[in-house]
Amino acid sequence: MKRLRLLLLPLIWMVAFLGCKPEDPIIIPIPSATLYPMEIPLGFPNKLNIPADNPITVEGALLGRYLFYDGRLSGRTHPDSLMSCATCHVQSRSFSTGIDNPRFPGGHTFGLNGEYTPHYTMPLVNLIFNSNGYLWNGMIHETNATFYQNDPRYHRRNIESLTWMGIVAPHEMAGDVDKTVELIASISMYPPMFTAAFGTPDVTYERISWAIAQFIRTLISGDNKFDKYLRGEYQMTTSELNGFVLFVTEEGADCFHCHGGDGNPLFTTNLYYNNATDNTFGDPRDRYAITGKPTDIGAYKAPTLRNIFSTAPYMRDGRFQTVDEVIDFYSHHLVWSPYVHPLMHKINEDGAQLLPFEKNDLKNFLLLLQDTTFLTNPAFSNPRPDDHFFQADPFVVNKVRK
Repeated sequence: MKRLRLLLLPLIWMVAFLGCKPEDPIIIPIPSATLYPMEIPLGFPNKLNIPADNPITVEGALLGRYLFYDGRLSGRTHPDSLMSCATCHVQSRSFSTGIDNPRFPGGHTFGLNGEYTPHYTMPLVNLIFNSNGYLWNGMIHETNATFYQNDPRYHRRNIESLTWMGIVAPHEMAGDVDKTVELIASISMYPPMFTAAFGTPDVTYERISWAIAQFIRTLISGDNKFDKYLRGEYQMTTSELNGFVLFVTEEGADCFHCHGGDGNPLFTTNLYYNNATDNTFGDPRDRYAITGKPTDIGAYKAPTLRNIFSTAPYMRDGRFQTVDEVIDFYSHHLVWSPYVHPLMHKINEDGAQLLPFEKNDLKNFLLLLQDTTFLTNPAFSNPRPDDHFFQADPFVVNKVRK
């Protein structure tokens, strides 16, 4: 029976994988720009999060890439006050921070004022396939029409909203959007780029956020060894195949309910779960803070497992340093509470109780999810690595130059 299961599960996955054909999104192209040649990996969702008023164009994504890496996005030019999106979202770490980040030891980010972010950084990968909210608690969501500081420019709604949060949040750039706009407009290379992307040289906050969001939506990871396996370009080892079976079965490690894997190439459902890490709660930024539903107490988004070995530390509070620790937690150390999600089927046994060789097999499968093509893609890299405004030089906290 186990042998039959080993043979059938990949076949079931492949049927789901090959049965989905991506469709071109219905968008409104900007006449002066070139529609971005989006390549959706085979089997990925055909529903894309591309707002009708912000289609992805070659020129817009390029502008967004420059802005993403430009430390002057903080609205300042002094070396100790430069900060960009790339300060915390590093390509080699799947656009998360990384536990080995020299600026943020241990991976916990802090802003120009020295204030730590409430949660550890989530990776910016495959967000174009997510329409179910952003950040650990889903505060940024299409259904959330609240404003930031009563300013109607700043809806907490979509990827575009992440830009204003990065600029104004005290635990990030601690800046002022108007100063950012003024500074970016004064840099000679940008007005022509805004003209190419949006038809006129006008630099506005909306256009800055649109461009950065366009770039972020191009960050698609779909070329790891498991993707290649599904395309017939790689053959899994026995250990990797056993790990895959553990991943996608309830009698195994039972990972797939929250992280996909049963035909879901994103390796996340983009939903929110209390995953039995605690039985005491008090975080004012959990999912309950957004929905007000008691079932969401202590719940957070299930992050993607793509490039998981590049995104340590793990969990919203960075409590685990290695993948081995995470596997051990889900095997033996689940913590019961009234709010544990019903899909945590192993809660009464304290975990999946994986044996050492099973843990090794599961880890070997997860290693297949490393996408080196994505982590090194020059189209996503720093466009001006020799320009000091684009370098992640350590800033001096509590000495923000206005």
